[in-house]
Amino acid sequence: MKPAAILTDIEGTTTPIAFVHRVLFPYARARMAEFVASGHAALAEVPEPRLETLLGWMDRDEKITALKTIQGIIWEKGYKSGAITAELYEDVPPALRRWARAGLRLFVYSSGSVPAQRLLFGHTPAGDLTGLFQAYFDTRVGPKREASSYADIARGVNVPPEEMLFLSDVEAELDAAKASGLQTCQLVRAEDGTAASARHETAKDFDDVARKFGLPHG
Repeated sequence: MKPAAILTDIEGTTTPIAFVHRVLFPYARARMAEFVASGHAALAEVPEPRLETLLGWMDRDEKITALKTIQGIIWEKGYKSGAITAELYEDVPPALRRWARAGLRLFVYSSGSVPAQRLLFGHTPAGDLTGLFQAYFDTRVGPKREASSYADIARGVNVPPEEMLFLSDVEAELDAAKASGLQTCQLVRAEDGTAASARHETAKDFDDVARKFGLPHG
């Protein structure tokens, strides 16, 4: 069945993993002490000692909602000041625009907070892409490796699971999506060194996705 909706991951799918670890994480880490000193309300969910807790979570790349929220707040200043410009794979913006023009419904599901997702897609070399997406989801909807998260997303946007295609580089996330009835495709980006899954369709880029699933392509 040709997909009617696309649900996409970000890191390793639309965006090089290196951008997150080379640009975003160091930017937030360098400003974390100042953020903790500010006493921001977002710190309420962080156990004491807060700075050490946050840096420990970052070191372990924990998918904790409080951490992702705080990182997003810090990144907002960087994006708005021009210190940060998002990196997307070159095939992503034109593919998203083609799919949106063709009437496909586009959604994002990432462990990064929804505000951080909007900032990334709103500050790209290809312009502001936020309007292409109908909704954004983060770990508040549930963990990305649990099938119920994908079922809740599909139900929430009123799309039958079998008509939604989930794009990710992570096999365990694709397993969870498939268990909920979604179509799946793994992005195997050479730059990220992704290991190809034997359980899911694979594609080297978004044009390859389009050809394999009967979507508009360049």
